[in-house]
Amino acid sequence: MWAFALVLAVPVVEIALFIVVGGAIGILQTLALVFLSALLGIFLLRGQGGQAAAMMRQGVTQPDDPAEHVVHGAMIFLAAMLLVIPGFLTDAFGLVLLLPQVRRRTFAGLRNRARMQGMVFEATVHETRNDRPGDRVIDAEFEEIEPPHRPTHRPSGWTKH
Repeated sequence: MWAFALVLAVPVVEIALFIVVGGAIGILQTLALVFLSALLGIFLLRGQGGQAAAMMRQGVTQPDDPAEHVVHGAMIFLAAMLLVIPGFLTDAFGLVLLLPQVRRRTFAGLRNRARMQGMVFEATVHETRNDRPGDRVIDAEFEEIEPPHRPTHRPSGWTKH
């Protein structure tokens, strides 16, 4: 229910901010600010988006916990998308999300609330005599690790014993 209220509230707040800012600085300056923030978002999507994707790939390929790299890359992508969306509220959230300190604190909060699942992945590379030099066959197996089922709450007391 709160998500539906948020979806309805954001456009209303954005329209109100357009009216307030447009009245304070003028319509052309307001449109210029919106246009410049969209350009900044596009620039970030092109430049930082590739870097964020590289961070996510690096996080997945490293033997360490990839979650931090993946989440930071996703947050940079989200920040760029928020800057592309026209509006001052979304721009403010996008700019705040670009700050490394905010991303670190957000990740720490998410880490405390999220439960991660993992996979074990093993691969071997075989080269045969019939293949050309450099041709490889990758034989891989994986095992999905399921977390133990733990009840999230106590019994309600409404069931018969």
